[in-house]
Amino acid sequence: MSNEKDKIKKRYNRISKVYDLLETPMESMFMSKWREELIEKIEGEIILEVGVGTGKNIIYYPENLDITGIDFSKNMLQKSRDKIKDKKNIKLIEMDAQDMKFDDNTFDTVVTSCVFCSVPDPIEGLKEMRRVCKNNGKIIMLEHMRSKNEVVGKFMDSINFIPLNIWGANINRKTIENLKKAGFDEDNIEYQDILSDIVKLIEIRNKK
Repeated sequence: MSNEKDKIKKRYNRISKVYDLLETPMESMFMSKWREELIEKIEGEIILEVGVGTGKNIIYYPENLDITGIDFSKNMLQKSRDKIKDKKNIKLIEMDAQDMKFDDNTFDTVVTSCVFCSVPDPIEGLKEMRRVCKNNGKIIMLEHMRSKNEVVGKFMDSINFIPLNIWGANINRKTIENLKKAGFDEDNIEYQDILSDIVKLIEIRNKK
């Protein structure tokens, strides 16, 4: 797994220079609105964003929140630092989502957006999020995943190698199923489909 992790990290380091440019069409059409909706669902004041990437969510965080953002790509993080400028309430750390260096029950809310397509071992990453989020805290996720439609799902499987080899993203992850495998109770998981059944806004009450 460490070998795969290194490959994906190198791909994100390599593509970081043009990453925002590549995503401009999606960002202008959909993602900016969805990011606003995601951040509006935050509870508490001590917030962790897993896979902060180039910092696209940063502009939406209220300044009264204590934000920690982590990513395993140092080049993606540098793009985030460029966006932060003088925001003193945001701290960015190079860190692996599968092996977080935080104590248990540290954060009120944990946030992700389009991250669990890229975490090499998604179940391990989800377990870590569950661990560092406080008991009865909140986890909110904006994630794309494999369609349950038989034809669409098989098509996503067939072309998954393309984004995986370009920058390390899997388009056919089964994130709802992975949440259950990571120990989250199905009764505490709510989600809404916001682009067919491929993009979902997920809210989890972290009852331990």
